[in-house]
Amino acid sequence: MKYYLLGIKGSGMGTLANILHDLGNEVSGYDDYRGHKYTEEELNKRNIKIYYEPHDLEEGTIVSYSKAMGEDHKELQRVKNLGFEIKEYRDVMGDLTKKLNTIGISGTHGKTTTSWLLATIINNTLGCNYFVGDGSGHGDKNSDIFVLEADEYNKHFLSYYPNIVVIINIELDHVECYDGLDDIINSFKKFGEKSDLVVACGDDKNIRSIDFSDKDVVYYGLEENNNVVARNVELTENGSSFDVYIDNQFYEHFNLPLYGIHMILNSLAAIIVSKKFNISKEDIKKYIESFVSPKRRFKEEKINDTVIIDDYAHHPTEIKVTLESARQKYPDKELVAVFLPNTYSRTEALLEDFIKELSLTDKTYVMDIECNREKQEDYPNVTSDLIINGINGSEKISVDSVDKLLKHKNAVICFMSCANISKLIDKYKELLK
Repeated sequence: MKYYLLGIKGSGMGTLANILHDLGNEVSGYDDYRGHKYTEEELNKRNIKIYYEPHDLEEGTIVSYSKAMGEDHKELQRVKNLGFEIKEYRDVMGDLTKKLNTIGISGTHGKTTTSWLLATIINNTLGCNYFVGDGSGHGDKNSDIFVLEADEYNKHFLSYYPNIVVIINIELDHVECYDGLDDIINSFKKFGEKSDLVVACGDDKNIRSIDFSDKDVVYYGLEENNNVVARNVELTENGSSFDVYIDNQFYEHFNLPLYGIHMILNSLAAIIVSKKFNISKEDIKKYIESFVSPKRRFKEEKINDTVIIDDYAHHPTEIKVTLESARQKYPDKELVAVFLPNTYSRTEALLEDFIKELSLTDKTYVMDIECNREKQEDYPNVTSDLIINGINGSEKISVDSVDKLLKHKNAVICFMSCANISKLIDKYKELLK
């Protein structure tokens, strides 16, 4: 089949393009953004063509798009008027999940890392298809297993048909498309009910509030009321170690080369699912202990005495664990946060939490809000100044004023955003070098 994907440089659409290509389809795409995005690396490896202007499509091409583009986008309207079949991104994904033995990794935070960890284990043992939201997608014609990062934005995941659902955590987010926390919790409940097995973090009170009594559920966490528990946890400058107990029986000791309690919890989820596929304890341990994080998840680069961390964190809880991880690994360095807020609605709804978590640094810088799916005029009183005014000593920063960071010596600089913050990072690197 032939697919033309609009917004192909987006993390979701780019990943879908990779999978469709690997499964033998002809894939091309369109994007408004001409600059480089990290998702292009995998697209370029496959020679998937990216267009920036309208072009002719072959008869029978299926056009897919994400609603983040907007229904009135000129290229979407053009192909509609030409009579091509149009399918939403979520529906193309749903078609894939119907055909494959799908493991849907869901949660407000941690989906990408947990999906990549599970895909690493399964792909290196049994082989699998996988969709990871950092732009990593892989199709395997010889496998029916599909590890899927199941995004709750706009309730996308309710269009999927999973066999196993993992729920990592549930918090308030995406307030532009959910009617409060109860609506979010109910959507995760519906997603879990579509599966045969739910694997869920039992330490999360919002997850525990869901009644999955008619489902096979395995709970994991640090608290003793879970089926799978991490005990004897140690967090050091070299990583994290813990013992895993399953139904109160010792399973194995793990040394994780990553930082923060959240990474231990993510590992427990991956262990449970891997065991369900009868992957040996030795292989699970091997791939967990050699795991490398996905793109833009606590990615480090050292220049002289400065450590640069690039992370996708864009929600207060994600900011919290990123900064805690940096403190754990670099306790003797100055901790500096550089944050690019994304969406006016999230900034407004979670303002106090943003201020609380960003106040834990030695110094915080905040950029102007960037959003491609909301309009500033709809939120006239919402700017990044709301965050800056709530944090003592914090400052506005931009590409033009990035030299402010040069005064921080022997520091760890955490650049955090789900938007494109790479221009700022690249300019800072140039100044450092």
